[in-house]
Amino acid sequence: MDDLIEMCEPARARAGRTGGRASRVAMRSAPLADDVRPVRGGMAGGQYKPLSEAGVAQIHEAALQALEEIGLSQAPPSGVKLLTDAGAIEGDDGRIRFPRALVEDMLAIAARNITLHARDPKHDLHLSGSKVHYGTAGAAVHIVDPFTLDYRESTAQDLYDAARLVDNLDNIHFYQRTMVCRDVVDNLEMDLNTLYGSISGTRKHVGTSFSDPSHVAACFDMLYTVAGGEERWLERPFVSNSNCFVVPPMKFAEESCIVMEDCIRRGMPMLLLSAGQAGATAPAPIALTIVQAVAECLAGVVYANAIKPGAPCIFGTWPFVSDLRTGAMSGGSAEQALLTAGCAQMHRFYDLPGGAASGISDSKLPDMQAGWEQGITNALAGLSGLNMCYEAVGMHASLLGFCLESLVLGDDLLGQAMRLVRGIDVTPDSTSIDAMREVCMGGPGHYLGSDQTLKLMQTEYIYPSVANRMSPKEWNEAGKPLLLDKAFARKNAILAKAGRQIDPEIDAAIRAKYRIYFQ
Repeated sequence: MDDLIEMCEPARARAGRTGGRASRVAMRSAPLADDVRPVRGGMAGGQYKPLSEAGVAQIHEAALQALEEIGLSQAPPSGVKLLTDAGAIEGDDGRIRFPRALVEDMLAIAARNITLHARDPKHDLHLSGSKVHYGTAGAAVHIVDPFTLDYRESTAQDLYDAARLVDNLDNIHFYQRTMVCRDVVDNLEMDLNTLYGSISGTRKHVGTSFSDPSHVAACFDMLYTVAGGEERWLERPFVSNSNCFVVPPMKFAEESCIVMEDCIRRGMPMLLLSAGQAGATAPAPIALTIVQAVAECLAGVVYANAIKPGAPCIFGTWPFVSDLRTGAMSGGSAEQALLTAGCAQMHRFYDLPGGAASGISDSKLPDMQAGWEQGITNALAGLSGLNMCYEAVGMHASLLGFCLESLVLGDDLLGQAMRLVRGIDVTPDSTSIDAMREVCMGGPGHYLGSDQTLKLMQTEYIYPSVANRMSPKEWNEAGKPLLLDKAFARKNAILAKAGRQIDPEIDAAIRAKYRIYFQ
C-alpha cells in the first residue's frame, strides 16, 4: 500500500511531508487499540438466516413434541430426582419426558447475556445477541506434520503449545482443549494435564472436560490454586466445562450428567453439548437433525436450571454430518455449514448463549480443500451470529488430526471471516461525496494518497499476517516463498517467545503436587 501511495502521489506532496516512508510504515504496523481494530471478537453477526421464521417455529414445535412424547432415557438417579422434582415425568419405560410448560418455565429463568471470563479481562467473552467469537475445540488424537505428511500421537506438550499459539493469535478468541494427551496413560493425570496445559498456555477463556466424576474435585483444587482461592474463582470462573451430557439419539450420558451437576454447583459455566451425526446418530434430514439437537439441549436447559436456577450455560447444538455413501463424518461439507447456521438461528430464537462447530476440515492437511471447508463453514457460522464458533481452526481429518501450522494459518482465515461479520459501515461520513469531489475536480484523479484513504487503511481493512499478496514478479524476486513455510516460521517465532501464563511459584507448587507432562 505504501509503495502504491509513494508511486502515485505528486512529487510536491511527497516533498512537503516529514518523517519519510519508514516512519509511516512503522506507525501503521504498530498494534491498534482494540476499539479501532477492523475486526475483534464480539462483533455482531446474524445477517445470514437459512431458516425462515416459519421454519424456526416449526423446529421449535417439533422439539417440544419430541420432549413430551419421546423424552430421554438413562438419566442417573440424581438426575431423575432433579428432573422429576422440577416437573418432568418418569415413564414406566424409564424415559424422562418433559411437559411443554416445564420447558417454557425453565427457558424463562435460563441465564442470558452471560460472560465467559478470561484470566486477562480484556479477553472476556460477552455472549449476548448475535456477538461472534471464534475458538478451538475437539479431541484430536493425532498431530499433523504438513511437511512429512505424517500423523503421530498427540501429547501434553502439543496441547500446551497450541494454547501458547492461541494466546498470541488475535483472531482466535478462546481456547478449548484441542487434543488428547496420548502420552498420559492415567485418566486423572490426563484430565489434570489437559486443564493445566490449557491455562498455562493462555490467559484467554479456556474450555476443558472431565472424563470421570471422581476427577472433578482434584481439577477444581488446581483451579482454586491458580485463581487464588475458591472465592476468587467464583468471582471470575475462567474455565468452562464442555459436557456431552447426552448420547444421541435422546439418551442421557450418566457419568457426564454427574460431572455437570458437580461443576454447576461449583460455579463453572457449562457447554451443554449435543453432538449427533446426521444419518447415523441423528436423522438424515437437516431440519430434523436440528430438531433432535434442539430437543436434547432443551432437556439440558431444564436439567441445568433444576440444579441451579440461572446457571450460566451455552446451548451447545453441535450436530455433525455423515457422508451417506460411507457413513464417515463430513465436518467440512456445505451441509455442515447449513446445520451450524440453522442451529445459530435457534439460539437466537431462544435468546440463549449458543455454540456449535465450524471450521472442521475433512482434509488431512492444510491444503486447498481445508481452505474452502474452513472458509465456508466459519464464514456462515459468523454471518449467522453464532456466539461461540468451536473447532474453528487447526482441525483436520474430521476431528482426528490437529495441525499447529494450520492454527496459524487459521488466524488469517478467521480475520477475513470476521471482516465479513462486520459488514459494510454505511454512515453519513462513509457515503459523503466530498472525497470524490476533491479527487475528481482538480485533484490527482485517484484516491491512493488521499487523507481519507490513509485514515481508513487500518481501521476499515484487515491485512493477513501469513497470506501472500505479492505480484508474481515480487514473489519470484523474494524466492517464491510458500504459504506453509511462512506459517511454520510464524509458529516457531511465537513459541520461541511465548512464556508460561502461570506465576512461577504457583507453577512450582502445582508441579510438586501433580505429575505434569509438559515443559
